[in-house]
Amino acid sequence: MKSEDTPFEGGPMDGRVLPVLLGPTGHPPKTYRIPVPGAAGRTPTVLVYRRVPRGHSKRLGLPQGWKYAFDPEGKDSGRPRWPWSKPDATPDGRRDDADG
Repeated sequence: MKSEDTPFEGGPMDGRVLPVLLGPTGHPPKTYRIPVPGAAGRTPTVLVYRRVPRGHSKRLGLPQGWKYAFDPEGKDSGRPRWPWSKPDATPDGRRDDADG
């Protein structure tokens, strides 16, 4: 498998560069999840980073490499977002599109 050294921005991993495995298209995954175990009985957490372009070429505007930006909310259900899909429910049980 091919890997690429990819920088991380924001959050606890700010400034670090990790080798990330590339997919069949030659790009790293869109989201990168880092499980963090909880200390002394705490619940474990998951840090979520999203892939963003590192820069763009001048002539064609193509991405010149990738980096990961910290996503503090980390809300990603991992399922396709079809136009006819219902929005996810909020913690209080109401849907996101509810006006109140």
